[in-house]
Amino acid sequence: VEDRLQANVRATLETLRDANVRTWMLTGDKLETAWVIAQNASLVTRRQRMYQVAVRSSGDEKERRREARQALQGYPQGKFNAPCLVLDGAALSLCVSHHQQLFMEVACAAPAVICCRCTPTQKAEIVQLIRMTQPKACTAAIGDGGNDVGMIQAAHVGIGIQGREGRQAALAADFSLQQFSHLGRLVLWHGRNCYMRSATLSQFVIHRGLIISVIQAVFSSLFYFAPVALYNGVLVAGYATIFTYGPLFSLVLDEDVSEPNALKFPELYRELQKRRYLSVKTFLVWTWKAVYQGCVIMLGGIVLFEQRFVHVVGITFTALILTELLMVAVEVKRWHPLMLLAQLLTLLVYLACIVALSSPDFAGGTMAIFDLRFMLSVPFAFRVTILTAASTLPIWCGKACSHYCSPRVVSKLS
Repeated sequence: VEDRLQANVRATLETLRDANVRTWMLTGDKLETAWVIAQNASLVTRRQRMYQVAVRSSGDEKERRREARQALQGYPQGKFNAPCLVLDGAALSLCVSHHQQLFMEVACAAPAVICCRCTPTQKAEIVQLIRMTQPKACTAAIGDGGNDVGMIQAAHVGIGIQGREGRQAALAADFSLQQFSHLGRLVLWHGRNCYMRSATLSQFVIHRGLIISVIQAVFSSLFYFAPVALYNGVLVAGYATIFTYGPLFSLVLDEDVSEPNALKFPELYRELQKRRYLSVKTFLVWTWKAVYQGCVIMLGGIVLFEQRFVHVVGITFTALILTELLMVAVEVKRWHPLMLLAQLLTLLVYLACIVALSSPDFAGGTMAIFDLRFMLSVPFAFRVTILTAASTLPIWCGKACSHYCSPRVVSKLS
């Protein structure tokens, strides 16, 4: 073995194994060197056996295909302490070209796969084969040399390590690391936060746009689908920007678990692999929330109708803003100071806009959008409180019951 392993490679691979991350080793080294490196890096255990798929380098093509197929079929799948699957370049070429389905079935059943004597083209072909035959799998290719560039670019996520072989891999990758040991933090901490925050933020954006659309649809249906806008263009623009932008995008600071616990318990990562936080089910749940809350706010505003139309606008729009702020508060798992600041600033900005839009000069028309005298009265506060509670309390109660009956694994750590 000519190259020395970097520090903490063994611990990193063991951590990823506990997180249910499958690791394949694709290298251009010869078989003996690759096997020693795999043992030193803890890709395989010291007592783990090797199952080699080998074919003759020359001879009849049909006979070589038959040898490769028989070797794959002879792998002991489903056995305890199954051996590591090892292929050289010639066997790998035959398996990828003529026995793709059988090869992937055996390789996915093996605890570890080592492909030695691989060319750069073969490395990229293996990654593409995994993506083609395993559509639910997410591939990450890690390399440190120019011969790994094709593999890195073929994977879902490319990770380059800056080493002695230059920076070609790091420049071609999506992420660049100084040490292989940094991979654990990249996957278990940053990867976790990226998935959780993206899932929550994307669904909240859908909820924010859908709820105001439902309110407008209910309003139009109550008045025989008359083409009359409930809210002024100023309110709609403010709702999409200054009234909801801060609290909504402050969710990118949310954390469901602390960094030490995420690295200490890599098994938590397995929960994310089930993809339950961004799916068709969660999309339908958020759609139902938006439809329910939009109907409650609009129908409740009609029931609590005052003498003037401007009162309905003030009641329903204020209830809408408060509902969005409370929905953000319900979804937050760990409060960050900037989240509280965003909530407070949004409320102050909305109060200032109420005062400003109570004047026709600021409203940009002949009539004021809000009635300031009515919005400072007790009846207004009572109606807004009723609508906000009716739209958010059932959602909060359902979330609390779900958390109590089926708690997440992360909640057991707190």
